[in-house]
Amino acid sequence: MIGEVDSLEIQVLVDNATDMLSSTPAHVESEGAGLMRRGVRMMGGKCLCCAAHGLSCLINVERGGVRRSMLFDSGPEEYAFERNVTRLAAALGPVEAIMLSHGHWDHAGAMLLALTMIRSRNGGKAVVFDAHPDMFRTRAVTMPNGGFRQMEDVPSVDDLTAFGAKVATSREPHGLLDGMVHVSGEIPRVTAYERGYPGQVRRTADGQGWEPDELLLDERWLGIHVKGKGLVVLSACSHAGIVNVLHHARASFPGVPLCAILGGLHLSGANEAVIPQTVADLKQFGLNTIAAGHCTGWRAMTALANAFGDRVLAPTAVGKRYSF
Repeated sequence: MIGEVDSLEIQVLVDNATDMLSSTPAHVESEGAGLMRRGVRMMGGKCLCCAAHGLSCLINVERGGVRRSMLFDSGPEEYAFERNVTRLAAALGPVEAIMLSHGHWDHAGAMLLALTMIRSRNGGKAVVFDAHPDMFRTRAVTMPNGGFRQMEDVPSVDDLTAFGAKVATSREPHGLLDGMVHVSGEIPRVTAYERGYPGQVRRTADGQGWEPDELLLDERWLGIHVKGKGLVVLSACSHAGIVNVLHHARASFPGVPLCAILGGLHLSGANEAVIPQTVADLKQFGLNTIAAGHCTGWRAMTALANAFGDRVLAPTAVGKRYSF
């Protein structure tokens, strides 16, 4: 069990959407509002972040006046990560750890650049890299003709180490940042309709063939218990199913209310079929904030808006800052 923190700030560095103009709840700052707060008085294209298919978040927690920082995923590629970090003036120097949520390219494509940028600002110190041992396997998606569309691998342990990472792998739940942050273990699958990633396969251990990998057991969620508010859960893609994720989070922190969920809900593509069940089941968790984005999809976002309204649904976009 992790300890409470006094405050939590999540800044979205990479996401599928950019949205400077929509109004936001009081605890959410848009990209444009952030520019104004930092003193930008002339708006132009050179100020703007860019959207990309992926997710990356900078997480800052504070307890007893001590502030700690970590990176949650890196997005799909280097251009979007570097551009957005630079234009947001995001402070990477204090980052002590990186967690990769699962082994997909759209969350790890800029990881080596992220390590380089962090270490160029922290005096060259090594950075903890938190991973599940199975996320380094080569993966692919089954095509209608029976063939496979291979995915780009995430950086290897050797490459990460060469770039200054202290790689630590685990299948079990554990803490980061001296217990301010909780990393889940493998997520139990208790909801019948949440099937994972239909059609995904991975290379066999001998590298000669493919084997089913729809459950993506390497996926993990991140939890922070904010004093007086409850548990904030980051679930980057929710391949395990967001209802499974929240059941696991509630079981992991008995008696702690669930405050918010942030990340992709992966209710697009084949998973559009389970949008009604998912939205209905989300109501049982009493969430104050649903910060859905990335792979959630517009159909699911519409259903969430209709079910929860804009007092609860606060979609992610690049540059947004959530404060709890």
